[in-house]
Amino acid sequence: MTHAITESGEPQRIAYVVKRYPRFSETFVVNEILAHEAAGTAMSIFALRSSCDTHFQPAIADVRAPVHYLSSANIRATEFWSRLEPWLRRSASSVGELARAAGPDGLEVFQAIELASAVVEQGIEHLHAHFATSAASVARMASLLAGVPYTFTAHAKDIYHESVDREELRRKIADAAAVVTVSEYNRRFLSDAYPEHTEKVVRVFNGLPLDSLPMRRPSTTPPGPPLLVAVGRLVEKKGFGDLVRACSLLRDSGREFRCVIVGGGELASPLQRQIVECRLDEHVRLLGPLPSDGVIALLQQAAVLVAPCVTASTGDRDGMPTILLEAMACGAPCVATSVTGIPEIVEDRQTGLLVPERRPVELSAAIAELLADRRLAQQLANQARQQIEQHFDASRNAKVLRELFASAPARCKPYAEAV
Repeated sequence: MTHAITESGEPQRIAYVVKRYPRFSETFVVNEILAHEAAGTAMSIFALRSSCDTHFQPAIADVRAPVHYLSSANIRATEFWSRLEPWLRRSASSVGELARAAGPDGLEVFQAIELASAVVEQGIEHLHAHFATSAASVARMASLLAGVPYTFTAHAKDIYHESVDREELRRKIADAAAVVTVSEYNRRFLSDAYPEHTEKVVRVFNGLPLDSLPMRRPSTTPPGPPLLVAVGRLVEKKGFGDLVRACSLLRDSGREFRCVIVGGGELASPLQRQIVECRLDEHVRLLGPLPSDGVIALLQQAAVLVAPCVTASTGDRDGMPTILLEAMACGAPCVATSVTGIPEIVEDRQTGLLVPERRPVELSAAIAELLADRRLAQQLANQARQQIEQHFDASRNAKVLRELFASAPARCKPYAEAV
């Protein structure tokens, strides 16, 4: 297949491959797709499974790209081999690779065949997967079958969690034209772990649609006790248990405040019990999931955005929390922990306050300092907005990705050479 390139040097049609679509928590994927579409790029979305979420972000309605759901169950052997046969005739060497890649039920292989067929039928010229898990596996196999390049974005759990198969990840990196990751911390980690592929790993920050995230005016802070806001899935790596303990210390010191924690997850019940045990019912509330416009409304009122992230017992950790970027864009002063890539955006006493992870006492002290010194809080917020404008604009960062995609065909190996 030839790779038609636009006058700007970018691929004409790009397909994004994701595990599920849409996902409530993956606003960064939607932001990226919308930025590509705003630049005139033809997009397609392929999902390995349908969404299991009950809430969706309003921005999803603005995505024009068609969404294709690959087969996810009940694959008959006869159907599998009938779909595979044309690809075997095209490249007999595919047999060994598909056999090595197949899971217990061969589902990912079948999905890769479907995706490769769509690539040929629709004239797709580049595949990009988000997360180095099953989406990257399917994109990799389809890339090898159809002879188009593929890239993927590595985030956090997909490279740090104890369940990650390091050798499988090595194969994905080896066959990718490039590997994008969302922080310099991640880039160094992958380069150190896979030194033979250092030149492939590129840091591109997740971008934000800054036009829809105006910075608030200081006068918009509502009357009453100052509002602390935390947002994220209720899982260990978000560190919300430390925030509850910090709130207990704030209350005991006589500090007036109210705190809301936005999100859903497996730790909802334990966190609620902790709130009750600490007698914080009047101070701390779990709000459950909110759409992005509801979150932005809270950020516009927040005295402090708190991101108390930790390294989980499984090794899982955050890469670059989108909520921190959104808060900094909106002008909410931030307190965060020094986990993974967070210090790249929250520079202590420059764009926010930074504390070590799992230190509720220091977390409480940093929050108290911003509540007491509103001049400092506003100074940090102003400098944080400048940083976001310089490095996290979705339009500019998506253009960097398209330029990376455009350079990929020259690095893409034909299937027969790749196995």
